Amino acid sequence: MTSSIFFRTSFVDSLLKIYNFNPNAKYYGFYLMTNPVFLLRDPQLIKNILVKNFESFPNRFDLSNLNDPLVKNNLFTLWGEKWQNVRNLLSPSFTPNKMKMMFTLISECAKDFTKFITTLPADKGSINMKDAFSKYTNDVIATCAFGIKINSMKDPTNEFYINSKKITSNFKGIRVLKFLLIRTFPKLSKIFNFKIVDDYLSDYFKGILRTTIATRDAEHITRPDMLQLMMDIRSKGGHKQLDIDDMIAQAFIFFLGGFETSSTAMCFAAHEIAANPKIQLKLQQEIDKVLEESHGEVSYEIINQLEYLDAVISETLRLYPPFPILERICEKAYELPSALPDEKSVIVKKDMSVWIPVFAIQRDEKYLDNPEKFDPERFLDNKMQSSLWYMPFGCGPRMCIANRFAMLEIKVLLFHLLARCELKPSAKTTSPIKFRKDLMIMPENGFWLNIQSRKD
Repeated sequence: MTSSIFFRTSFVDSLLKIYNFNPNAKYYGFYLMTNPVFLLRDPQLIKNILVKNFESFPNRFDLSNLNDPLVKNNLFTLWGEKWQNVRNLLSPSFTPNKMKMMFTLISECAKDFTKFITTLPADKGSINMKDAFSKYTNDVIATCAFGIKINSMKDPTNEFYINSKKITSNFKGIRVLKFLLIRTFPKLSKIFNFKIVDDYLSDYFKGILRTTIATRDAEHITRPDMLQLMMDIRSKGGHKQLDIDDMIAQAFIFFLGGFETSSTAMCFAAHEIAANPKIQLKLQQEIDKVLEESHGEVSYEIINQLEYLDAVISETLRLYPPFPILERICEKAYELPSALPDEKSVIVKKDMSVWIPVFAIQRDEKYLDNPEKFDPERFLDNKMQSSLWYMPFGCGPRMCIANRFAMLEIKVLLFHLLARCELKPSAKTTSPIKFRKDLMIMPENGFWLNIQSRKD
């Protein structure tokens, strides 16, 4: 892993090397700096730890000593009872009915995006898809989590987008080393006052939310977005459940997840669609059919009935999961079965880590044929979704709470884009993808495609 930390290899290449070290082992261990880590390979063992024996591994890495409320107080990083309370409060906000409420807001962003793309000159050439999709996800998060309407394709210098990019870009070099120090030596973050988000950026996003909340309270404004859902549960049961700082922290993690991971997933999906014309044609035929049947009035229900679109996104998330690993910290000593037939069982002690190598498991030929091939047909007729080894959003009580939102955000964008455009490789497109030498799942030369308006 040291080679990927110092950018000599990509993280996923290092992960695959460790994962494939002994294909017959259920798990094995290594040291990440000074911390022992158990890397799990057996899907049933993984399910036991994430679901059945969740009480022994309930938390992710510890950020409680971080002097950075936006980062340490959000649902992703919270521990114990505080996490459980916030999870219980927020879960009703991500039901299908609540997603239906936000569908219109997301659709408006997708329409703005596609309208701008179709106005570009036909000879535009290569388009930086990461830059383009980041503007779309930025606008979705701005409207759904922060309650403000912007159009970053038309106005790429708007303050919200500029500050968003400052937070999410360039997670490398000193930032990566700082993060690893925080993770490995959590108490150091308190001693040296480490922060992941600069104060001026934190203050900017806090200011937006405080102003929006105050305005809505004073003028009795309601809006079908995440912020409103959190405002509605502030005093659920007659006493305060979420204060304004809690709400800001949750909005911030939705921003981080929705901005970066969703835009990257869209990039990989678009890359594979462009590289596979038959898949693109089948997708467009499915989209054209529902547009004709609905007379162009697409609803939340219609979007979620598109089986092939769902399969394309699911296959994208299999090959390129948002997080290459899941990590859990041992809370209560746990006995692992023997890794190999002739070996003894092993005790995972409190505060030790286990890693679930999602990227590697979802590409293991033990579980599917030709795993490196992009083949959405795997996911038709619900053939894969219930498998033990498919977990792009995690598994168990700490599964990503916003997985429905992420899927909807991606589906709506691809629907509107493919309804009006053709995606084609450009001179800058690299195929097959070679991963960049850092901790993120990103191609070495970025995402570049040629987008043209459809002729029919």
